[in-house]
Amino acid sequence: QVQLVESGGGLVQPGGSLRLSCAASGFTFSSYAMNWYRQAPGKQRELVASITSGSSTNYADSVKGRFTISRDNAKNTVYLQMNSLKPEDTAVYYCNGVLGIRYDYWGQGTQVTVSS
Repeated sequence: QVQLVESGGGLVQPGGSLRLSCAASGFTFSSYAMNWYRQAPGKQRELVASITSGSSTNYADSVKGRFTISRDNAKNTVYLQMNSLKPEDTAVYYCNGVLGIRYDYWGQGTQVTVSS
């Protein structure tokens, strides 16, 4: 059974930091590209950060220099370190695993709220 379980969300003040984790099971994690998406109320889901099976990374312009995606294949876990958080980073953050066009898995999401 495939599972992606996000954790680490919460309420943080502007300028603060959070680290999201996504624990994967039920598939060959090391072979998959892993992504973090987010969806704010009333907005479309957007891609925030990606990491390939070879650990190449890519970021949305809005988070470059502030967010860092990483993976630990030994722990089947992908992380998103979020620094210098802004109110506009408030959203539900989703973990996604992709292999080719056939395999596409999603977590249930974790809420991140940036507010004073």
